[in-house]
Amino acid sequence: MLENAGSQAPGGSPETENSLLEARIRAYLVDEIARRADIPAEQVDPDRPLEEFGLASRDAVAVAGELEELLGRALPATLVWEHPTINRIAAALSGSPQPQAAAAVSVQHTEPIAVVGLGCRFPGGITGPESYWRFLLDEGDAIGDVPDGRWDAFDDGSPEIGDLLANVTRRGGFLEDIAGFDARFFGITPREAAVMDPQQRLVLEVAWEALENAGLAPIGLRGSRTGVFMGVSAPEYAGLTASDLTRLEAWTATGAALSIVANRLSYLLDLRGPSMIVDTACSSSLVSTHLAVQSLRTGESDVALAGGVNVILSPTITMTFDQAGGTASDGHCKAFDASADGMVRAEGCGVLVLKRLSDAQRDGDRVLALVRGCGVNSDGRSNGLVAPNADAQKTLLRDVYARAGIATQDVDYLEAHGTGTFLGDPIEARSVGEVLGAGRTDNPLLLGSVKANLGHMEAAAGAAG
Repeated sequence: MLENAGSQAPGGSPETENSLLEARIRAYLVDEIARRADIPAEQVDPDRPLEEFGLASRDAVAVAGELEELLGRALPATLVWEHPTINRIAAALSGSPQPQAAAAVSVQHTEPIAVVGLGCRFPGGITGPESYWRFLLDEGDAIGDVPDGRWDAFDDGSPEIGDLLANVTRRGGFLEDIAGFDARFFGITPREAAVMDPQQRLVLEVAWEALENAGLAPIGLRGSRTGVFMGVSAPEYAGLTASDLTRLEAWTATGAALSIVANRLSYLLDLRGPSMIVDTACSSSLVSTHLAVQSLRTGESDVALAGGVNVILSPTITMTFDQAGGTASDGHCKAFDASADGMVRAEGCGVLVLKRLSDAQRDGDRVLALVRGCGVNSDGRSNGLVAPNADAQKTLLRDVYARAGIATQDVDYLEAHGTGTFLGDPIEARSVGEVLGAGRTDNPLLLGSVKANLGHMEAAAGAAG
């Protein structure tokens, strides 16, 4: 019995006995999981949930039963679910202290929020903040044709469908590779990875890169009060994978659910803060950031990952924009330009790592930018469901700058929505001009939108801005 092994040392302290027992339980479980998963023992990570090694429920119950015999005491059948990793099982059964989540801190509700890390995957071959900055300085143009084969699943071979697809706007900002994914790196089985929405894959990759950019070790966030707030509004993958009942798998539901875009990241890194997706269409990643800022300021989160993701798997939305006259004839968003005649869609992913400024300074983080204020409202009943409302825009601008304590005359540049549409741009420009342009003398306000370079990334557009 393992319990006797640690009690033979004469004069040994309870702490020493607990540590010896914990080490023996850990060694036993590593060998047992390696045997059941048919992998070398050195490949068994004691901080990974046992489920990730391919253990079924019956295996987990069997492991608990074998531990009962070895320890000589009854154990709950739910042992592996209450303590899902080898290290946590060993600590719990040996009586070693369990790690406790940090208590909520007292915070100031107006404290600036520091951006300490960035990650992005944007069209034009952009794979991080450095390449993004070079792209913008070089006045890059990321617009191209829809990748070969992307929409083939919608072509049934009929002349009618062929004509429709031939007339859809095929220009846009597309990522070079949405299929490539290192599932093993993230501890995901090939079978599960095969039915994961590419948006889930992108968020995992880009969030990891954002943490690296911030100098934060992902493993160091385990059990921490870290929140995940991700904007996403494209549900097309669910339609592609769930429409054929003969091809459904156990992982189809989680692979297609939009909520899992955020939840999978929290699960992978064992993050204990809020975990949610936000769908407010084109403002999704900005609203996600707003919620992250609020969570940090209330002490609900100590670190937050905020951003958005968008992938264009179907011609459906593009077709509806074409029919409504909302897409540009040349496939470019010509923001605030006299030649503007519509927008063009794009895909990408952007993630920000956020901390309270005082925490970032305490931790010696590199502070890239500060969020001093933010706010959200709605257009209400404007002149049409998707039409902007100048009064609502002006009210929001005034409120946010007032709460942030920033004089509107001191603003040098405003990164705007700026899709290049007939209606939206003039209304936005006039609203901004009335609020931020008033009282200026020799310091004109600069207005722009990266959509002119990248296209409109919808749920990820705010993160790009």
